[in-house]
Amino acid sequence: MKKILALILAFVMVFALAGLAYADDDLGDTVVLYSSMTEFDLEALITCFNEVYPDIEVEVVSGSVGEYTSRIAAEADNPQGDVTWGGLCDSDGYTHEALFEKWVSIHNDEAMEGYSTPNGFYSMDHLSTVCFCVNTELEEELGLDIRSYEDLLNPALKGKIVISDPNSSSAAWNNLCNIFSVYGVGTDEAWDYLAKLLENMVVVEKSSVCFNSVYDGEYVVGLTYEDGAIKLNQNGSTTTEVRYPSEGTSAAAYGMAIVKNCPHRAAAEALVNFVCSAEGQTAIAAYEEGTLRLTNANYTVPENAWLEDSKDMTWVPRPVNELIERKAELLEHWNELVGQIQG
Repeated sequence: MKKILALILAFVMVFALAGLAYADDDLGDTVVLYSSMTEFDLEALITCFNEVYPDIEVEVVSGSVGEYTSRIAAEADNPQGDVTWGGLCDSDGYTHEALFEKWVSIHNDEAMEGYSTPNGFYSMDHLSTVCFCVNTELEEELGLDIRSYEDLLNPALKGKIVISDPNSSSAAWNNLCNIFSVYGVGTDEAWDYLAKLLENMVVVEKSSVCFNSVYDGEYVVGLTYEDGAIKLNQNGSTTTEVRYPSEGTSAAAYGMAIVKNCPHRAAAEALVNFVCSAEGQTAIAAYEEGTLRLTNANYTVPENAWLEDSKDMTWVPRPVNELIERKAELLEHWNELVGQIQG
C-alpha cells in the first residue's frame, strides 16, 4: 500500500514537472546513462523521468565509477555514453576534469548550502551522510541516551564503539571529515577529542562491519553512514536506530556529469536538470519512500520517509577542499594516534 501511494504521488508530480520540459521537442529519443547506482535507484529515476519525457529512452550501462570513467576515457575519440549518475564525489576535486563537459544543472544554486558543484562539471544530486548506528537494546541496558560526540566519551562505552579504518574505508574517512568539520581541520581541539574517543573506540578494517556488528550486538554504537545503516531498519530491524551527532552532521556529496562531446547532449541536459530539480527530487523521493537523501534544498520529503528530513537536522559546513589537500597529513596523524593509544 505504501509503495502504491508513493507511485501515485510520483505520477502526480508530472504536472509540476511539466514546466521543466524544453520549449521545443528537439531532445532526441535516447540518452545513454553510465551508472553505479542500485537497480532500485535506477528504476525510480527512469520511471519518474519518463513521466515527464516519455519519448526519451534511458539506456543504462551499469558499473563501478572506476569502470565507467575508464570506459569514457577509452571512448574519448568516439563517445558512446552521455551522462553519469553515482560514484562521482565532491572529494574527487578535478580528477576527472578531462572526461566531462564544463556544464552544470540550472538548479545548481538551489542545492543545500555547501553542496553545489565543487568543480564546475559535477551537478550534485544526493548525499552520503554520516551518522551513528545505535543498538537501542544495549543502550537501554547501559542507561544511556547517545546523541552527541561528547556522549561517545562516556566510560560506559569503552570498547563498545566501532569505526572502520579510514585508510581503506570511505565511510570511516567520511566520519573523520565530519569530526574535523565540527572541531576544526587538524586543530588541537579535534585531535584532543579524537584521542579521548580512541580510548573508547575500536578501529576495524571492514567498512560494513560497523552497522552489521551493531545489529549483531557486538557494539553499542557504530560511526558509519546512513545509506547502509537505514537498510537494517528497512529490512525489519527493531533494535537499531540511525542518529545524527547533535553538534552537527555533514555528508559526502555525489553528482552527475555530462560526457564530453556526448552524442545526445540535449537529452543528457534534460536528465541532469530533472534529477537536480526540486520537483524531480520530490518525485524520486516519493517513489523510493525517502531512502535517498537528495541535495535540492526545496524538495519535499515524503511523509513515509525512512530518513529524517534534512530540515530537521543540524548541519555543519564541510571544508571539502582543505580536507582533500590535507588528507594524507591527517591520516598520518590519525595512524600515529591509533598506534599510541591502541597499540
